[in-house]
Amino acid sequence: MKLSQFKFKLPEEKIAQHPTMHRDECKLMVVHKKTGDLEHRMFKDILEYFDEKDLFVFNDTQVFPARMYGNKEKTGAQIEVFLLRELKEENLLWDVQVDPARKIRIGNKLYFGEDNSMVAEVIDNTTSRGRVLRFLYDGPHDEFKKALYALGEAPIPSYLKRKADLQDQEDFQTLLARNEGAVTAPTAGLHFSRELLKRMEIKGIDRAFITMHCGLGNFRDIDVEDLTKHKMESEQMFVTEECCEIVNKTRLDGHKICAIGCSTSRALECVVGTNGLIKAFEGWTNKFIFPPYQFSVADSLVSNFQLPYSTQLMQTCAYGGYDTIMHAYSVALKEDYRFGVYGDAMLIVD
Repeated sequence: MKLSQFKFKLPEEKIAQHPTMHRDECKLMVVHKKTGDLEHRMFKDILEYFDEKDLFVFNDTQVFPARMYGNKEKTGAQIEVFLLRELKEENLLWDVQVDPARKIRIGNKLYFGEDNSMVAEVIDNTTSRGRVLRFLYDGPHDEFKKALYALGEAPIPSYLKRKADLQDQEDFQTLLARNEGAVTAPTAGLHFSRELLKRMEIKGIDRAFITMHCGLGNFRDIDVEDLTKHKMESEQMFVTEECCEIVNKTRLDGHKICAIGCSTSRALECVVGTNGLIKAFEGWTNKFIFPPYQFSVADSLVSNFQLPYSTQLMQTCAYGGYDTIMHAYSVALKEDYRFGVYGDAMLIVD
């Protein structure tokens, strides 16, 4: 497959700037991949396609307030600092991206907060935009993290072209988030409300959790036409023995498994064996899924409507079939579905 095959015209007004008022009341397009038939539903109708003992697998990563704004020493120039991950807890070292990168060099100090209460020093250049910062803070580590996160905002993607507000801190987080480490939300999980989760429980639909800390690579442009030459950025993931027991029992008992989101589906494909069962794992992955690809674990997939050229669109096409999904996207545009992280959802079933 070529990059150009994932091009489509997406008017800006089709990109959702905010989620629906109620998480589970967005639109849901149901795609039957064997027949190509499409249904137009609401997300809260999703349970109609599943039975008792079927399984939903969620990504329980938790997004932290990764985007900060600081001022450079002497000049006072505003610098956007995007926290990627903590490198050394004891030394308060963080891997970050800075913008504009050309203004930041090793040895520069950055000041954060209205009273400049948080200070960081640049100690390394890792990439053209990347830096390593050492934060200067005198106090316990938990107090430092609390103070640091108080200065950050929800890391909504830049294509929304607006600053995050306080409501985004809640909206850009799934209700099942519990393991901190992501800089973008596993967006398919955003549609599950407390009421819908309770209805799942009442119906007897089981749940399992993997952790994949979604990174900025989800939004980076692909700069090669030949997709076999694209390298995904590595993301940290954890699949527990408990998750494996639940998933494998569901499969062996003949019940359906639904992957909630592309990150969940990709994580499951990283740990599946030739027998179709998954194994526990803790580490990093840069697995890139695009058509053609034979999935081995999930019987169905929930995904948001993705942007052109995105790796999530490619993975969705790999799951549902390129022609079927691209046709569904053309219908979605005509039917006023909303795209992006706060957009509407697609359920792909057999």
